Amino acid sequence: MATIGTFKKTGTEYTGEIFTLSLQAKGVRLVPDLRASGENAPSHRVLVGRAEIGAAWTKKSNEGREYLGLKLDDPGLKAPIYANLFDDEDGEGYSLIWSRPNTRRGD
Repeated sequence: MATIGTFKKTGTEYTGEIFTLSLQAKGVRLVPDLRASGENAPSHRVLVGRAEIGAAWTKKSNEGREYLGLKLDDPGLKAPIYANLFDDEDGEGYSLIWSRPNTRRGD
C-alpha cells in the first residue's frame, strides 16, 4: 500500500493533494454530490479547479469504520486509479491509500 494523497476535512468537504509519479494535483476537492440518486451513485465528486477527475463512494470496513472509496480518471492516465481515503489515527487529517489489485492482467 502507498499513501498517494493527504486531505483535511472542512464541514462536508475534503481538500488536499494527490501525488504519484504521473499525477501531481494540488487543490483537490471531494465535494458531496447532492444530485446523487440510487444506491450505487457516488456520494462525492472529485474536483481539481472546475475539472471533475473522479468520484467517491461512502463505504464501511468490516470493523465498522467509514471511509471513501475513490475512482480517479483523467485522459493522461493509462487506466483509472482506485484508492481509499481513511482518517489518520491521530485524527488530524486523512490519507489517500492506493494498493495494486491482486489480479494482474497482461500489459
